[in-house]
Amino acid sequence: MRPLDCCSAVQVLFTDQTEVCSSFGDQGPRVWRKSVESQKSTLLKSRVRFPPLVMIWGTVSSAGVAPLGLGEKQLRGNSSQHTFPQANIYLYMPHLRQHPDSLVPNVVLGKARRGVSMVLGIPTVKRQKQSYLLNTLSSLLSSLSSSQSLDLLIIVFVAESDSDYVGRVARIIVERFPKEVESGLIEVISPSQHYYPNFNTLKETFGDSKNRVKWRTKQNLDYSFLMLYAQDRGTYYVQLEDDIVAKAGYYSDMKTFTTQTASDEWLYLEFSQLGFIGKMFKTHDLPMIAEFFLMFHKDKPIDWLLDHLLWVKVCNPEKDNKDCEQQKNRLKQRYKPSLFQHVGLHSSLPGKVQHLKDKDFDKQPLFRPHQNPPAELSSSLKHYQQHSLSRLYQGEDFLWALTPVKGDYILFVFHQPIHVKGFLFRTGNIKTNGDKLYNATVEVLPSNTTAKTQMVSSSSSKYRESDDGFIIVGVFENGETEGRVEEQLQPVSALRLVVHSNSDFWALLNEVFIET
Repeated sequence: MRPLDCCSAVQVLFTDQTEVCSSFGDQGPRVWRKSVESQKSTLLKSRVRFPPLVMIWGTVSSAGVAPLGLGEKQLRGNSSQHTFPQANIYLYMPHLRQHPDSLVPNVVLGKARRGVSMVLGIPTVKRQKQSYLLNTLSSLLSSLSSSQSLDLLIIVFVAESDSDYVGRVARIIVERFPKEVESGLIEVISPSQHYYPNFNTLKETFGDSKNRVKWRTKQNLDYSFLMLYAQDRGTYYVQLEDDIVAKAGYYSDMKTFTTQTASDEWLYLEFSQLGFIGKMFKTHDLPMIAEFFLMFHKDKPIDWLLDHLLWVKVCNPEKDNKDCEQQKNRLKQRYKPSLFQHVGLHSSLPGKVQHLKDKDFDKQPLFRPHQNPPAELSSSLKHYQQHSLSRLYQGEDFLWALTPVKGDYILFVFHQPIHVKGFLFRTGNIKTNGDKLYNATVEVLPSNTTAKTQMVSSSSSKYRESDDGFIIVGVFENGETEGRVEEQLQPVSALRLVVHSNSDFWALLNEVFIET
């Protein structure tokens, strides 16, 4: 199975199927039929809900003979085609035959990004206590460079059939990460409402309760869905969960390790020792792996099935367990220190509290020092213990302040007007990820008042003047802001951060960089 692109009308010479997705110049996709069927009422049906869903086999064109291909379109958003999934799924989930749409992924947000080095898969569900998804995404995104962001795809699989809930999750992600969504870095999908079977008929095994058996079975189906969806999007696929934090630089560490192990035979690489977190697979292996999970999805948890897959591939029943373990270890390679840590306290299994921690996870720095220009510092925020603004600015500590209120500020007055190229401010850290600045702005005070007045008064100006002559040049998004200061605003006499609404949390500023 492979993605199927629309062909030019002059290229399709023959097909023994009744429908072909074709295009005429810039007029968009059309549907061709055999002449004898062109006006049959039974074949004239609306295709609005699922824009061209076409199967072609035995196609002969100017490019040669093509193999079987199934092209599936998303339900909303921008058009993309997906290879999903193999026909054997009906043997393991026969209820899917009742609904032709049951295997059509609902792409809520996405730009059909393909050809990346790594695809990160994150299943998420509705939790009773607390959602960790936004913090997980923030952790994955915060240390990426611009080039790395172009070589990565993060797929969030909202594993719920409640369309209202799926929509709410998508809206929150768009609000918090608009640039990442617009660029295609983040994609949000959900399954058809008919994808899941009747979980009430499952048998209780291994002493697990009915709720736990349902939970682990659904997890198997969720991971399989994600893998099949991601199989043609990049070179490697990494399975994550929605309640983790990532080590800064995780992307480059993983890519380096894949280069080092390129000549080795492996089924997966481990970047965390906990469960299924941080397991990397080659995308061309995903159909085989997903089929194995689907085959036994009712029987055992996902991490057990992964171990069984290793056993099936390399263990000799006529040899002892020691030899089996040695053979399995050849197909999995462990990277240390771990790059992902589990932080969720409340499991997606209702009522379960878990204190899982990866002991090999490298301790993360709580702040990042920079060499900043000399300045006089002041703030209306009250810091906690020794975590002061001066220590942050000098690169010795982070600033941890009590709950900000509307009108609070942090002010940097330079000893003399300077040329400020750019700025970077990050709030929160691995221990207090919720202590961030949200509704806050970055503002500069140009020393050239004439130029400032001309810029602000211009009808085409993108700048808005604050009070006291300051110009707003940046807005905090998800606790951080980064930007450039244009030449027209130079030189700068002062820079400040201003809070525009009361907060429910403390504020922890872990990184300040004023680039000169």
